[in-house]
Amino acid sequence: MLAFNKRTGGMPAEFSNRLQVITRHLGYTKKYTVRQIMGTPASRTNFKYKGRKDMISVENYFKEKYPEITLRHAGTLPVIYVGKTQDGNDNYLPAEICEIPPNQAYRAILSADATSAMLKVASNSPAKNANSIVHEGLPLLGLGDRNETLANFGISVSQAMAVIPGRLLPPPQIVYKSGRPPIVNEGSWNLRGVGFHKPASMGNWAVLLIQAGFTEEFGGADDPALHTFLEAFKTCCQTSGMIAPPGLPRIIVTPRLPSPQHAQSIIENTLADSVQPEQKPSFILVLLPDKSLYSGLKRLCDVRFGIHTVCMFVKKARDQKGQLQYFANVALKVNSKLGGINHSLDPESMRWLTDKTTMFVGIDVTHPSPKSKKGAPSIAAVVASADDKFGQFPASLRLQTNRNVMKDAEEMTQELTEMLVERLVAYKKNVKALPERVIVYRDGVSEGQYKLVLEKELPQILAAFDRFNTRDQPGTYRPSLSIVVCGKRHHARFPATSAEHTTQNGNTLPGTVVDKGVTDIYNFDFYLQAHKGLQGTVRPTHYTIVYDENRLDADTIQTGIHNTSYLYARATKAVSLVPPAYYADLACERARCYLGALLDSDDARSASSKGKSKGDQEAERMQVYEQAVKMWGNGVHDDLKNSMFYI
Repeated sequence: MLAFNKRTGGMPAEFSNRLQVITRHLGYTKKYTVRQIMGTPASRTNFKYKGRKDMISVENYFKEKYPEITLRHAGTLPVIYVGKTQDGNDNYLPAEICEIPPNQAYRAILSADATSAMLKVASNSPAKNANSIVHEGLPLLGLGDRNETLANFGISVSQAMAVIPGRLLPPPQIVYKSGRPPIVNEGSWNLRGVGFHKPASMGNWAVLLIQAGFTEEFGGADDPALHTFLEAFKTCCQTSGMIAPPGLPRIIVTPRLPSPQHAQSIIENTLADSVQPEQKPSFILVLLPDKSLYSGLKRLCDVRFGIHTVCMFVKKARDQKGQLQYFANVALKVNSKLGGINHSLDPESMRWLTDKTTMFVGIDVTHPSPKSKKGAPSIAAVVASADDKFGQFPASLRLQTNRNVMKDAEEMTQELTEMLVERLVAYKKNVKALPERVIVYRDGVSEGQYKLVLEKELPQILAAFDRFNTRDQPGTYRPSLSIVVCGKRHHARFPATSAEHTTQNGNTLPGTVVDKGVTDIYNFDFYLQAHKGLQGTVRPTHYTIVYDENRLDADTIQTGIHNTSYLYARATKAVSLVPPAYYADLACERARCYLGALLDSDDARSASSKGKSKGDQEAERMQVYEQAVKMWGNGVHDDLKNSMFYI
């Protein structure tokens, strides 16, 4: 606590929340759970003590009860509240008599540096993990070959891992508008010598130069280095087939940002003065000095101004070593935001989608994190293909309550019907017809919630179809429907049995499918690893078909999802999660930016619930939720709703 006080002014709530401490002053070790760090020290924290009529301070109590203990920080360090005593009085402990035992789980979100350090420790190769399970894990659990107790019962545990069958799917052929089809190597390819499948026009794009005083920043709108930089980026986009107007784009420069507290309003005023509603740029390339301004900027441009933004971090963008690759990655985003299609698949790989008009749908719900304020909402996202090319996936977003807001709130998607109607209307506008077949990919559902998907979300999907059965449009619109749940939070790993089936880092090859041996007895499920594992042990995605009117057989759905994993717009590689579900997750993450002050609060000391009734606590949470609704407004600007603004 002294260290936290010295560095940051106090122990953050995410560190102390549910922290266990032990004391020894009673003559034995006793464990407590921290409920709250109080705002007063032992000398000024009074409580009612049995046998006394008046209140007593924690400091004086220890002087009387434990004269052998001298509190050195009674006037500086705050006391810890650990609940009620047996007689119903508040129980406070001086911080200096408490010890923090090791090996406790940190329940908050790690910082970037801590996450990086954790990954270095946790990212072990498949072979190393397998060896530790067999040679360290089994003996640690008492399941070694010398366990006499198990032997007396005639029980033994095999010392070898289970061997199960798998198969390897070949990669599809990637198709671009121009150039030779690229060679796919371990789920990856490059853009060299090819042009986007459907290139967009950059139009009247603009640049926002944010000046915060960093050494790597450009010197201003007239900086020759900035002009060279922009010409190089434009050339990269043109090489990929995009159409760019001659000359440099318009350059908007902010005044020097005085402090982080005022940065948001300065950027907002700069854009308001520079951008006319009737002459908006097609997109703004934002040169950011650091990540702290990202969320606020996205909220401004997505919600208030309705302008596409693509951000580059100046330090990384000016690094000559990786600049071309960086520009190419940004060009992928620009083309997708402006309605283009980066690449497609050969007709044979797309046949399972083109024999009937098909719409892909991705659904995800993101919930508040441990850093969020109590009462913060959840955010639901529905994305869907807007044409028969499966290159554009606009999104619909909604706020919804959760059990942190009200105890009886529904945890599944709450306004699914309205969002799916929006996506069907967009599809009909582009294709001039409604889809004959709808395949839904639902992300963020645990194995115990499969039944809830059918009970709570399936009726909403069917209700969306019914909305198109009107007097003006006679007949029954009812496309065939399949629902596939995509799971990443599982513990199944598949080390290869031979080196010929692995990549250089020891992971299984992209396209590996497992549908026997460890799959469910009753459910239609399989594990697919479509991507290349770059670090540590690769984790496959667990796909479960929970509803299927299309009668998709194993070969069709497994090969189809594998091929579809190569259609992800933002990368030249297969991805671990089928793109519609991936896009829904990205849309949820973008929506979190709009409520950053509530969902990713930097306030280390959240309001205490101690002493407040349940009714008061629920009222406070509802107040936070209403604040979120006000911040959200009408959500994404109308000018962006039918685009991939989130990509």
